Amino acid sequence: MPNTIEIFKALAHQTRLNILCLLLDGEVCVCKIMAVLDLPQSTASRHLAILKNAGLVEDRRDGTWSHYSLAKGRSPLADSLLGVLEEHLPATGEEARYRQRLVEELQKENCA
Repeated sequence: MPNTIEIFKALAHQTRLNILCLLLDGEVCVCKIMAVLDLPQSTASRHLAILKNAGLVEDRRDGTWSHYSLAKGRSPLADSLLGVLEEHLPATGEEARYRQRLVEELQKENCA
């Protein structure tokens, strides 16, 4: 189980907060995360790996793509912190715009 410092370090970066905001409504393919946040694959993968190692997200493979969601069975601390983020992050302007962009991306074709 990740320790407290790993969890806080994972939360201490704007890109990772943006990713968590996108995952608040459910599972998202890494290709959609890349498109919405305008990230290269290597950057998206690095940030997702940090979130996964902190026990905040989990992934599932589907062919060549990975789909990410908030981790089930996370620590009580991670659960509490994600609850705070869920309450406060979507209300900010930038995160609201990213969530709207995700809706638009999800209406497009599936990952190629």
